[in-house]
Amino acid sequence: MNYALIGKKLGHSYSKILHEEIYNTLGLKDRYSLIELEEDFNLRDVFNEYDLDGVNVTIPYKQTVMKFLDKISAEAEKIGSVNTVLKKDGLLYGYNTDYFGFKYILTSNDVKVDGKRAVILGSGGASKAVYQVLLDMKAKDILLVSRRKDNKNDVIDYEDLKSVKGDIIINTTPVGMFPVVDNSPVSESVIKNFDTVVDIIYNPYNTKFLSIANDLGKKVCFGLDMLVMQGIKSFEIWKGMEYKKKEYIIDFMRGKVNG
Repeated sequence: MNYALIGKKLGHSYSKILHEEIYNTLGLKDRYSLIELEEDFNLRDVFNEYDLDGVNVTIPYKQTVMKFLDKISAEAEKIGSVNTVLKKDGLLYGYNTDYFGFKYILTSNDVKVDGKRAVILGSGGASKAVYQVLLDMKAKDILLVSRRKDNKNDVIDYEDLKSVKGDIIINTTPVGMFPVVDNSPVSESVIKNFDTVVDIIYNPYNTKFLSIANDLGKKVCFGLDMLVMQGIKSFEIWKGMEYKKKEYIIDFMRGKVNG
């Protein structure tokens, strides 16, 4: 069986390493590729050209792919973003496993969300899954931060953010991602206003954003576990089975990234 990650720039990705190790633990001969695409692609043509059975989707195509799908799962429909596609009986099915990956970050780090104020940096596909998790975990107040303010949808800009205080701040932008690793999406003065700091970037493991937060004594949550858990969930969707070696894969990927 053939699977792949599709996106515009994939030099930062660990998905191939992750999925190949999952296959190794089960003795599978499945293959996983990285496929960089320009914005004018047709998803059905991509599946046919590479003889694919399923794909993961990353920046900036998590919403773009939805127009090519025959069916979209309830959670992906609600979120408005797809990061996993299964081809079955000639039809393309869309899912969102980012939801499960981000929820794992919060629960495994014992981050209290109920009744808290959360701020999400970025308004792309990943931010939509993060928003839904926070909503379902009963955050009291959720603000989205974008370069363009939208008062109707609780979207503020980065200038407004300077005066906001809250409990949790999450980076869903690519700022700080390999290879430009010395940038943070916000300054130290903004990070000071929050207790818990989460970055869904996983390469590098410890981003500039999290490094600043750690120096300030904040609770920090790394993005690698989200990558691992969303990847495992994708695998389970593709294969129609439960993967039972989750803790091993998390430890394996942490060793790869930090070793």
